[in-house]
Amino acid sequence: MPTNVLKLALALLIASLALFSIGAFAHGVDDSTRAFLEQNQGVQFIPFMYIGAKHMITGYDHLLFLVGVIFFLYRSKDVLLYVTMFTIGHSTTLLFGVLSDIQVNAYLIDAIIGFSVIYKGFDNLGGFKRCFNWQPNTKIAVLVFGLFHGFGLATKLQEFHLLPDGLLTNLIAFNIGVELGQFAALAFILIIINAWRHSPSFQRFSTLTNTLLMSTGVMLMGYQLTGYFVN
Repeated sequence: MPTNVLKLALALLIASLALFSIGAFAHGVDDSTRAFLEQNQGVQFIPFMYIGAKHMITGYDHLLFLVGVIFFLYRSKDVLLYVTMFTIGHSTTLLFGVLSDIQVNAYLIDAIIGFSVIYKGFDNLGGFKRCFNWQPNTKIAVLVFGLFHGFGLATKLQEFHLLPDGLLTNLIAFNIGVELGQFAALAFILIIINAWRHSPSFQRFSTLTNTLLMSTGVMLMGYQLTGYFVN
């Protein structure tokens, strides 16, 4: 694939993720989905799986964090390991948060999710080693932030006061959908990044990309904190 095409494709990808992460689209629910969730009764496995997949694909704050996580991972087993750590984290708090009805302020959780994007961009730029001469355990960090991302998903579902009838099965279906959406998005992102790594400009543009990740995280975090104080 030509170098210029790779640069353009990745630039468009990052710009699109940055744009949509700032605003309601990051956790938005369309009218048809809202109506379904508010009126749902009993087990609806396929619809909940579809909603989970759609929510992850449009949950650009989650994807921005994952872009940072996999950006410098070259081996498939490392990608699998880190994505699994993230999955364990968000699956645990998604199920636990909804089933135990743990109430967490959605703005604060989403602000922490925004901070996770800042953290990963800063980490990828070598900020911890340069500024603090210290490197956090990246696996633990991904797991911990995964827990917060799961609470972000849980708070969205809790808004609809889902009925207990079939709730566990529906939550499992939703979580499977989230994983499928995550897999689809990451597959596309990995294709672009892996092809781009063959370009001599990879290091230079990796700095730009991770700087954009940090900037987007700052905007997203500020957006959510503003919503918290205003509301």
